[in-house]
Order: sequence, then C-alpha cells, then structure tokens
Amino acid sequence: MSRVLLDACVLFPSVLREILLAAAKDNLITPLWSQRILEEWRRAAQRQSLEMGSIAQTEILLLKARWPQALVTVPLEFQSRLSLPDPNDTHVLAAAIQGKADELVTANLRDFPTRVLAQYGIIRRDPDGLLLELAHSDPDRLFRLTQNVLDKASEMEGSCLDLRKTLRKTGLPRLGKFLASRQKPLSDRQ
Repeated sequence: MSRVLLDACVLFPSVLREILLAAAKDNLITPLWSQRILEEWRRAAQRQSLEMGSIAQTEILLLKARWPQALVTVPLEFQSRLSLPDPNDTHVLAAAIQGKADELVTANLRDFPTRVLAQYGIIRRDPDGLLLELAHSDPDRLFRLTQNVLDKASEMEGSCLDLRKTLRKTGLPRLGKFLASRQKPLSDRQ
C-alpha cells in the first residue's frame, strides 16, 4: 500500500477528497498531509463561504482523529533547504519527504517537477491517474467506493448525480470513463 501525500488542491473539492479518503478507508492507500496543507484546504473552503470554512474545519478534525498517523510535521529549517518553481509549494514536498511518501498527489503538476521529486524517491501523481490505476487493479472495489461517494453526494444535492459527468467535473475524466463502462444500467440495479 502506497504512502500518498495529498496536496490541498486534491482535498478540496469534496467529491475528489471523499473518493481519495474512501480509497484510504479501504486500505488502498495510506494518506499523509501536514497541518499547513489542511489549513490551505480550510482557507480555500472559507473563500467559498464562511459556512464551508466551518464545515472544512470540522472535517479536518475528523480526519485527524481517523488518521492520526497521517499528520506529518515539517521542520521549517528542512523546508527552507528545498527548491521548487513555486517556493510556496516547498512545504508540500517537505511533508512528502518527512512522511516518507511514495507518491505526491496533486493537480498542480507543473509546480512539482518529476526530476526534483525523483531525487527523494517520490513519484508525482495526478489524482485521475492514481485512482485509474487503483481501478485497473481492483475495478469492482473502486467502482463500489466511488459509487458510495456519489450516492452520498446525490443525497446532499437532492438529485441523482451522473457518475461520468460528475467525475469529469471533479477532474477525474479517465476514471469516470473507465467506471462508466462498468456501470450497470439502473434497471439492472433494482
């Protein structure tokens, strides 16, 4: 099971986060994050609305309780020795190194050059690629956990969400296409 550092940009939006966390609950990945990454997620949610910021704060507390070993502490002096195209992202790389991550999952691929990450034995992954790889290795399992996330989101929305369209909007187009090909028609699910 890979140790996976989750960047703030994959913790917010919620459907993407919930699918990644469902994979962690199902022991497909071991999640890692730092306090600063969690704080970035909370601030991004708060920019949407104060209510979303409060919800994110509550969810962060629940994550810390569910995965206490996922929280990586990054000494400031260690972070200052690292270099990336965007200096504001060095804390993410530092957390991946300190947490002994196998992979760093981010949507900001250009900010994390593979040659830099390779020096530390870390593979840069986009969330779609990571989840698609997990789906290929155990399609039924990933379909089930993704469908569970979408069912909960549908309940909250008050309408049925289309798997492929929702995953495409969430930044998971290849996963959506793969899982949609495995989806049974509604008439077969009843």
